[in-house]
Formats: sequence, structure tokens, C-alpha cells
Amino acid sequence: MTTASTASTGATRWLTDEEQRVWRAYLHATTLLEDHLDRQLQRDAGMPHIYYGLLVQLSQAPRRRMRMTELARNVKITRSRLSHAIARLEKNGWVRREECPSDKRGQNAVLTDDGYAMLGRSAPGHVDAVRQALFDRLTPEQVQSLGDIMRVLASGLEPEGTDADLPWLR
Repeated sequence: MTTASTASTGATRWLTDEEQRVWRAYLHATTLLEDHLDRQLQRDAGMPHIYYGLLVQLSQAPRRRMRMTELARNVKITRSRLSHAIARLEKNGWVRREECPSDKRGQNAVLTDDGYAMLGRSAPGHVDAVRQALFDRLTPEQVQSLGDIMRVLASGLEPEGTDADLPWLR
């Protein structure tokens, strides 16, 4: 197969048959896993997985508050998408916004007591769903290998510096 797209060496390094099988299995599994977790949280807590992740981030932050830009960076979503999600969480009474005392242009997202309680109620079901879908299917050695692989991938993809053109940095 030929293509106009070339790598820096001048030739595209196509995936081998085995790499193609692994890539497709990865895409298939991650899509199914995200859908499984999203459906469980929608059913049990009335929120998508991304909202749950926002609540978790806030619950682990000092005084359950975090600058909106930092929150967007941590969950890897655009500030626009974050603003929409926070607005929905505010309607539920789970989060509130407040002015950032150190920067008048910035805002903090704050996890409310009701949001913290919702997180406490939804966490056991979510952990069960994660355990059933992922960890109960793997041997301890596979869990270790998966963790090692994911850390290698993340470290290779994590941008150096803050000048990278990434959606959550815009």
C-alpha cells in the first residue's frame, strides 16, 4: 500500500498484521469499557462518566476546590466542555463556582456537600463496575503489565511544557 503521507524517514511504517490486531482490540476494548462505565453511572447516579471524574478530582483537591483551568487539564477536556459540565453539575447542586482569590480572571469549581454525598453514594457501584469489567478478568501479572504499559504510553504522550497545542490548554 502506498500513500502520500510519510514519516520523517520518508516512508510510512505500516502496522504489521499483529500490530493491527492489537490496535483494533485496544480500540474495541476501550470503547466497550467506557460505554460500560458510562451506562452504569447514568443508571445508578444520573451522570456520565466524565462528570463522575470531575467530582472525583474535586473531592481529592485541597478544600474540595480547584481552578477551572487546572480541572480541565487534569481530566483532559476543553475549557468550553468543562464549563458546560460544571453548569450541569451546578444545576444538580453538586458543584458551585467561586471567584479565584489569587486571580480575579479565574474561577474555582467547588464540590458541595451534596456533591460529596452523591460521590459517596455512587462510588461503590462504580468501583464494582470497574472491578467486574477490568480487574476481575485479569491475573495479578496482567494487572501489573497493563499498569506498566499504560504508564509508558502516558509518559510518551504527555506534553512537555505548557506551549503544546492541546485542547485542555487552550
